[in-house]
Amino acid sequence: MEYRTLGRTGLEVSAISLGTEYLLDVPPVQAVDVVRRAIEAGVNYFDLFYAQPAFRDTMAQAFEGLRDRVVLTAHLGAGERDGQYERIRDPERCAAYIEDNLRRYRIDCIDVLFLHNCDEPDDCDAIFAPGGLAEMAEGFRSEGKARFVGFSTHTIATARRAIATDRVDVLMFPINLTGHATPGRRELFEACLDRGIGLVGMKPYAGGKLLQPQPELSLTRVATGGPSLEMDQQAVTPVQCLAYALAQPGVSAVVPGCSDLSQLEDALSWLSADDAERDFSAALAGFGRFRSGECVYCNHCLPCPAGIDIGAVMRLLDRARVGVTAALRDEHAALPANAFHCRQCGACTPRCPFGVDPGELMAQAAELFAVP
Repeated sequence: MEYRTLGRTGLEVSAISLGTEYLLDVPPVQAVDVVRRAIEAGVNYFDLFYAQPAFRDTMAQAFEGLRDRVVLTAHLGAGERDGQYERIRDPERCAAYIEDNLRRYRIDCIDVLFLHNCDEPDDCDAIFAPGGLAEMAEGFRSEGKARFVGFSTHTIATARRAIATDRVDVLMFPINLTGHATPGRRELFEACLDRGIGLVGMKPYAGGKLLQPQPELSLTRVATGGPSLEMDQQAVTPVQCLAYALAQPGVSAVVPGCSDLSQLEDALSWLSADDAERDFSAALAGFGRFRSGECVYCNHCLPCPAGIDIGAVMRLLDRARVGVTAALRDEHAALPANAFHCRQCGACTPRCPFGVDPGELMAQAAELFAVP
C-alpha cells in the first residue's frame, strides 16, 4: 500500500481508502468481509457517515480488534429517518448521532469529524456561525471525542468559503474525470495545499457512471469534434479513475465505494498497475467541457416521502437508456418502492448537489419501465 500524509493532521492514510456507502444494504457478513480484506491489504482510512443502527453495528463488528490499524471518520449532520439517509442540522439530533457513533463503534475518539454535506452558502454560514455545527465539532475535539475537523461538500464556492475559515483540517470533495473542466477546481486543490488542508477524493467513479459505456454523451462529443464514437463508448477502468484522482494536486486518499470483494480488488489493482494501465490521458479528451446536472446516485436527495431509493432507480434508468430489457423491468419492479410510487412532491430536488431534478427523472423512469 502507498501512504500519504493527510495535510496538517499528520495522519498517514492509504492512497486507496474505502467509502462504505455501498455496504449499507448488503448482507452483514459480506460487509465485514470487504472491510477486513481492505485492512488486510493495507487500507487504513474509512469514511463512515450512515446513521442507520444496523449498519453501524455491522461496521463495529468489522473493526472489532482493529481500531489501532484504522482511521475512522464520522459525519456531524448525517442522520436517518424511517431507515433512509437524511441530512440534519438540528443540534440535539446531530449530537445524539455522534454519541451513538462512539457508543456503537465502541471507540473513545473519532479521527476526523466531518461537517456533513454542505453545499449552499447560507448553510455554510450557519455551520460556522456562533453556536453552529463547527462550534459543536470543536467542542467534541476539546472533549477528546474527535481529533480533527473535516468538511464535506460538492461545490467549489462553498469549499473555498469553508477552508477560508481556517477551522477545517480535511476537505472531502468529488474528484473524478467528469469534473476535470470545472472552473476553479485546480485553484481549490492548490488552496488546500497552501493551507495544509488534507484532501480526500470522493466519487472517483462518478457513482459508477465512468465504468459504463456512455453512448448518449459520445454522440455529443463526436458532433463537437471529440473522440470517435467507438473510443468514447469504452468504459474507463477503475485503475484509470483512481489514477486520475490520485494525480490531482494535494490529494492524499480516494474513497471508492465497493459493495463486494470483486469491486474491492478492482480498486486495489491500482497498486500493482503499470504506467500504461494507469494512463488516463486518452479519457481526458472526452471530458474537456464542463457539464452539470448528472446524477451520481449519491442519495443526498433522500429521504423520500414515498420511501423510494432514488439512487437505485436512477442507476436502472441510466442502464435502460441504452436499452430497456425485461430483466431491467423486473429489477425495477422488485424495488420496495420505485418510480411508479413517485408523488412528484418536489422534496428531493432542492437537496441535489448536482442540479438534477429527480422528480422529472422518476417520470422518465416510470415511462420507460411501464409494461408495453
